[in-house]
Amino acid sequence: MRLIGLDPGLRLTGWGVIEVEGNRLRHVAHGVVKVATTGTLAERLNELFDGVAAVVEAQRPVEAAVEETFVNVNPGSTLKLGQARGVVLLAPARAGLPVYEYAANLVKKSVVGAGHADKNQIAMMVGRLLPGVTATADAADALAVAICHAHHRATARRIEAAL
Repeated sequence: MRLIGLDPGLRLTGWGVIEVEGNRLRHVAHGVVKVATTGTLAERLNELFDGVAAVVEAQRPVEAAVEETFVNVNPGSTLKLGQARGVVLLAPARAGLPVYEYAANLVKKSVVGAGHADKNQIAMMVGRLLPGVTATADAADALAVAICHAHHRATARRIEAAL
């Protein structure tokens, strides 16, 4: 079963694809959708949607998992991140995939064993769980979301998309 994990961001959205066969995980691909820092918010969200949709189309996963966002100190940043997250949820849903969400602490606990792990710890453990993989922070976080989904998909909460 091919799964995609997504770590939403307005400027950088990490993605990671794994295949699951029983208890075995296999790395397929990973990367980052980069969005220009110029242009209107609507233009940037459109660029983000197109980028995530292209990854979903190219990688052909059967399920998607997205990390829940946390509230920032800056309400404006939180709102923009929420809008980016909405676009990231929409892209796989429009492709017909079931979409699941996971709290950041659950993702970290599933991969590292502690709910407050830093990005370096996550990247290191992703490399151990998927031997030979060296991913940057955003892509490693997305692979961690995919790994978390592989472990918890039987009890995961599916997002009901209203399209």
